[in-house]
Amino acid sequence: MLQPDSGGPVPAPRDTGARRISVFLSRHPRLRLSLLLSAPLFWLVLVYIVALAALLITALWTVDTFTGTITQTWTLDNIVTVLTGSLYQTVTLRTLGVAVVVTVVDVLVALPIAFYMAKVASTRWQRVLVIAVLMPLWASYLVKAYAWRSVLSSDGIVDWLVAPFGGHTPGYGLPATVITLAYLWLPYVILPIYAGLERVPDSLLEASGDLGGRTGSTLRLVVLPMIWPAIIAGSIFSFSLTLGDYITVNIVGGANQMLGNLVYTNVGAANNLPLAAAIALIPIVIIFGYLAAVRRTGALDNL
Repeated sequence: MLQPDSGGPVPAPRDTGARRISVFLSRHPRLRLSLLLSAPLFWLVLVYIVALAALLITALWTVDTFTGTITQTWTLDNIVTVLTGSLYQTVTLRTLGVAVVVTVVDVLVALPIAFYMAKVASTRWQRVLVIAVLMPLWASYLVKAYAWRSVLSSDGIVDWLVAPFGGHTPGYGLPATVITLAYLWLPYVILPIYAGLERVPDSLLEASGDLGGRTGSTLRLVVLPMIWPAIIAGSIFSFSLTLGDYITVNIVGGANQMLGNLVYTNVGAANNLPLAAAIALIPIVIIFGYLAAVRRTGALDNL
């Protein structure tokens, strides 16, 4: 049975400090957004910016040749050694060349795959293909690298397939390194390009066909300019990851060293952390230069 209304006054909500803060933040959305982003931005600055600063500072120190201890004496000897040494110049050019080749291979392979996924396959097959692209990422990095070592070895499956035709497997070396790295980073290139192609309206392709545009002209003049930021995003992944890789080179590269291998050697066997820090600055400078060049083209504005 319903109780009659007493008709008394409704008590006002308590004016607590938390309520006042909530009301204040609701009236200042920019301040609320700044507070929400402060924690991740602080972590980013601490982990990334401070780490880069510590790396630069370490590169300015030296190692005592007798005791092997690090001497916190400011000097540019390590940086001068890295810039003028023929070994470091050769390894830098080799690393840069491998990174460029891996990036070009990944983009050329990713474009048709991503186009088929976004514009040709049905909705059901799009899901299946996306899962198929992501499945290699579920496996361990080392498992995939050693698998390619087995495939490319002298008694591997590639050698067995091409031997009747007089061919031979690439074996160990730079070709094997390029093949393995291109396979490892391919999903990181396919997914951004696939996302970019999904944003291209099908009506534009149909309009180009109605106006007499051929397939090649449509892809070059209509599709490519629209997905160029996505291609740049994918290339950043493959390019930067290749610059810093050293495990794959140790597994399938043979004696061909890259910058990551020199850093690892100086940190471990040589126990020369300042020189390793100076070498590590090279790929950082290269990737920052690449990002600056890409930004000047305007390709990053629409990402």
